[in-house]
Amino acid sequence: MTAYVSAFDLFSIGIGPSSSHTVGPLRAAKAFADRLVADGVLDRVTRVTCTLYGSLGSTGIGHGTPDAIVAGLSGREPETCRPEDVRGAWSGLGEGGTLLLAGRHEIPLARDDIAFEPRTRLPGHPNALTLSAWGDGSSALPLVEETYYSIGGGFIRRDGEEAALSARAEHPLPYDSSEELLRLCDEHGIPICEVARRNEAAIHGADATRERLDLIWEAMAECVANGLAGDGTLPGGLGVRRRAAALRAHLEAAESQVPSRDTSIEWLHAFALAVNEENASGGRVVTAPTNGAAGIVPAVAHYYLRFVPGATAEGIRQYLLTATAIGSLFKANASISGAEGGCQAEVGSACAMAAGALCAVLGGTPRQVENAAEIAMEHHLGLTCDPVGGLVQIPCIERNAIASSTAVSAARLALHGDGSHLVSLDAVIETMRQTGLDMSTKYKETSEGGLAVNVIEC
Repeated sequence: MTAYVSAFDLFSIGIGPSSSHTVGPLRAAKAFADRLVADGVLDRVTRVTCTLYGSLGSTGIGHGTPDAIVAGLSGREPETCRPEDVRGAWSGLGEGGTLLLAGRHEIPLARDDIAFEPRTRLPGHPNALTLSAWGDGSSALPLVEETYYSIGGGFIRRDGEEAALSARAEHPLPYDSSEELLRLCDEHGIPICEVARRNEAAIHGADATRERLDLIWEAMAECVANGLAGDGTLPGGLGVRRRAAALRAHLEAAESQVPSRDTSIEWLHAFALAVNEENASGGRVVTAPTNGAAGIVPAVAHYYLRFVPGATAEGIRQYLLTATAIGSLFKANASISGAEGGCQAEVGSACAMAAGALCAVLGGTPRQVENAAEIAMEHHLGLTCDPVGGLVQIPCIERNAIASSTAVSAARLALHGDGSHLVSLDAVIETMRQTGLDMSTKYKETSEGGLAVNVIEC
């Protein structure tokens, strides 16, 4: 097996506010509805119920999980559905309504058809849900029942299935560690982005790889643009005001008054805020590698395009491919799930991906790139996931902005060295995995500790 995860899986287009709590459950519900069709039992279903366990049960309402479940059961997919098709699908039911199951079979639907069991943690993953389809009532057992795990980044796994890893035979340049990745670069005389490019081309073809990378970037850029134009208060009841648009206006005014002023880091912050405000509002975002950390990779890429002389569209492709090669290591050897490893697994991973990718397009060698990713991750070890009110707002939005700065600093620091360093990226990834195992559950996306219990919700 190989650690490599395709860019088109790691960077998937979906909706906010959470890849593990919104996108993953939506995919699971869609998979369940598809199974009902495939098994030929759809027309016999009179009711569908869902139980959300662990972290999904704790913060599911704030993350829009029940709405996503209903949208998935109706046959919608995160890549193509409109945010308004998901928002309110469950929360707006009132006294009850109907569901067009799999888009073709109408059944009644009530709010209590979705139950929450935050104190029950299934062994497969902290993000677990069980879907049950019931018949005419003549049997006490469901027609079909499945348990799914939302394992981070929008990825799902059905209970009983092994974690899906790509076979080495599918990739001409497989690797399981950063040490192996660097060895491939040495043996073939190529940068890290070329390792990823050849692996993608072997599966999708060179032209399709290029086209799909451009589509990912277009979606990221559109999200930034929408966020920089957005205004008002984010949903959820905390009363958090969107700031990206006001920051953009302030920076444009400042630049017109003092054209020589260096505003690069402030723009970097604006780009990250824009993405995560769009995510918090349930808009369309790209997992990078998760929704909660979705602002870092596009913000640093915008920084590259706007403030690095000679930046090109090909540079963006190299940036995304390098980030993919690094992010694959985190997903395979540790976790990108906040419910499993805390925010170090989400923001820390994203920061490392962006740092390494920026270092690469700034001319860094493979070892300098690996060093940049290691620096970025090392200084996120132990970061908890404690969203106030169960919403992906505080501290998540600002955290993306600060981590974007860390990524830029890590990349530039690594460029001043020759790539040799005492702590390897592999060692830091393993440390992150161990730290996640040791971390108290209350600090892992349950809103039961940290800021979530020390900030008064107004």
